[in-house]
Amino acid sequence: MLDLDKYDQINPPMRLLMGPGPINADPRVTRAMAAPLIGQFDPVMTDYMNQTMALYRDIFKTTNEQTFVIDGTARAGIEAVLISTIRPGDRVLVPVFGRFGLLLCEIAHRCRAQVHTIEVPWGEVFDPNVIEDAIKKVKPRLLLCVQGDTSTTLLQPLDKIGEICRRHGVLSYVDATASIVGNTLEVDKWQLDGVSVSLQKCLSGPPGVAPLTLSPAMVDVIQARKCVELGIRAEGDTSGNDEIIYSNYFDIDMIIRYWGSERINHHTEATSMLYAARECARIVLQEGLDNVIERHRINGEAMVAGLQAMGLKLFGDLKYKMNNVVGVMRPENIDDQQVRNLMLNDFGIEIGASFGPLKGNVWRIGTMGYNARKQCVLQTLTAFEAVLNRLGFKTIQGAGLQAAWNIYQNS
Repeated sequence: MLDLDKYDQINPPMRLLMGPGPINADPRVTRAMAAPLIGQFDPVMTDYMNQTMALYRDIFKTTNEQTFVIDGTARAGIEAVLISTIRPGDRVLVPVFGRFGLLLCEIAHRCRAQVHTIEVPWGEVFDPNVIEDAIKKVKPRLLLCVQGDTSTTLLQPLDKIGEICRRHGVLSYVDATASIVGNTLEVDKWQLDGVSVSLQKCLSGPPGVAPLTLSPAMVDVIQARKCVELGIRAEGDTSGNDEIIYSNYFDIDMIIRYWGSERINHHTEATSMLYAARECARIVLQEGLDNVIERHRINGEAMVAGLQAMGLKLFGDLKYKMNNVVGVMRPENIDDQQVRNLMLNDFGIEIGASFGPLKGNVWRIGTMGYNARKQCVLQTLTAFEAVLNRLGFKTIQGAGLQAAWNIYQNS
């Protein structure tokens, strides 16, 4: 028989999460999640759904009617868009500049697409003209792109990409999970067809729900694949004229009709996560979206200045660095794991390791969401300097802290 004495009430240690995400959720978000559960078709619940759609239209800077959330982490949003738009055999083009471009390739392969890639070394981004040249050559049906890739800490410029795609008759999809509200993203102005994100980075929430927005052109492509589930099929329901979507849970056509006035019974909404998504967006818009982006810029700049003042080298082309995360090159003879262990165990601060060719050689330090605050930056810099000095990398005592303070003083 199970010994319940070994299973105490959950009581995790307090951590300051200064990695590439997840981050510490804003207490207002966790309070919202504790609100009572109600039925998925309760008028109060459906009103919260409508409010959430409206709030995220402002977050994405779009008028797209189809702006809602997918229940699941960031990857659920990515997979829902890709499985609902990619038919087996479709050509897709993926510009890869880090780990999460490779993830888009992985998911597209599983959608049975013909996947074409262009690549730059990790630490660089693409000139839009290079992407346009590849579009002309490949002639894809979709372009799949990451805006901010936390594996490299870089931000791909997107302001011309949507226009390029529309001019060539290509649908554009962007994964902006790591960049949304920490960096500028303008869905309508940039003519992007599909964008999905998540809460656990600059939006100051927990992982578990994926807001997305879809242009009318992308919705038309999805609804051409309409296939009504047998158990909810009504008289007069007809199927689309294109190949069905090969997922039930991620069938965006049915999810659209669940979120819309039809309110079909597709799934049971993750009520507490809907509360979280609504509160995350409300908090950002209450502060002001431009103000939130500027807050990320200032705190990111302070972190960079502090690290550089310690004599540390930063990874990648800093001209294209995200506001909310920075890559730090590991100094020679300093152990990656030992640094992260001391930061976590002695200071309660988590910083991130890296992937692929950067594994063991780059730390990723985030300044995002609720943790994009002066006290979090200064606390992290102080602890990081102490750990590095302890392990033999000598800095000018306090130089990093003073450099960060100077950024705040002049901002």
